[in-house]
Amino acid sequence: MYLFWRCYVKLTSSKKIDTNVLDLATLAIFQQVIASGSITRAAQQLGRAQSNITTRIQQLEESLGVALFVREARRMVLTPEGQQLQRYADQLLTLAEEATQSLRGQHPSGRLRLGSMESTAAARLPLPLAEFHRTHPQVQLELSTAASLQLMEQVLDHQLDAALVAWPPPDVDAPLPLDLVPLYEESLLLLRPAQTVGGELPRTLAGFSDGCTYRRVGEQWMAQAHGPAPTRVLQLSSYHAIVAAVAAGSAVAVVPQNVLDLQHNPLPVHSQPLGTCTTMFVTRQGYATPAVQQLLAVLQAAAPTPLSAAMETV
Repeated sequence: MYLFWRCYVKLTSSKKIDTNVLDLATLAIFQQVIASGSITRAAQQLGRAQSNITTRIQQLEESLGVALFVREARRMVLTPEGQQLQRYADQLLTLAEEATQSLRGQHPSGRLRLGSMESTAAARLPLPLAEFHRTHPQVQLELSTAASLQLMEQVLDHQLDAALVAWPPPDVDAPLPLDLVPLYEESLLLLRPAQTVGGELPRTLAGFSDGCTYRRVGEQWMAQAHGPAPTRVLQLSSYHAIVAAVAAGSAVAVVPQNVLDLQHNPLPVHSQPLGTCTTMFVTRQGYATPAVQQLLAVLQAAAPTPLSAAMETV
């Protein structure tokens, strides 16, 4: 409630605002336009007339006294003021959903936004998410993938309700208002080409974008193997591309064992153990709706080696 009031005060203190316009339904329309990139697609997805969506956005802009969107190449793009409102809208809509679920008791329902690393989504989640969908049909589960650091930031920004991240993410120095539950212990492998020129390994690391824990492990290995010079990184968007780059002799890489386990036609690469990394179930501190609790229970039941269920706060 304090967070809701703080958001409301920040949005309304600077100028007179029609609070009938700044309601949850309008904020939901605003968020759908952002996600769709156009008024037309937002209207189709919401089942509303295009003129109705246009009017609601115009009323919101007039009430706030700022432009929220600009049109670029047939797409609606947020202005800086629109980006600021988006952060508050995320928080307000999340709090409203949390309040609704809490008041409905122990019957999970509504939307649940889960983030995951790509490897975890492919290797760990298909069966438990199918089970969760079967046993909790009233929950609309939305899954997205990103690097661990970005997932954690999205949880803190109320863009995700929970996330599965490799712990610790890179560049996290200060305590954060997050609750952590360990789920999986992943074995990490250093992949190297099966054949090398003169027996020397490539001095390029293949990996995801900055913010990936496994990439940071690879950068640390490269620094130990080749000295403190900056690591050359071949940034790719999928594990298939990463493994293919290693097989082609272009790079080395750090991946979890389960990535290789999923390969039906393994590429010619060599691997060596490089330690382990814990995958954590992450939520905002104290955020525990019935849907989140039930999802965590399903994931824990499906984990191959149960880890300590004790919740940590960071």
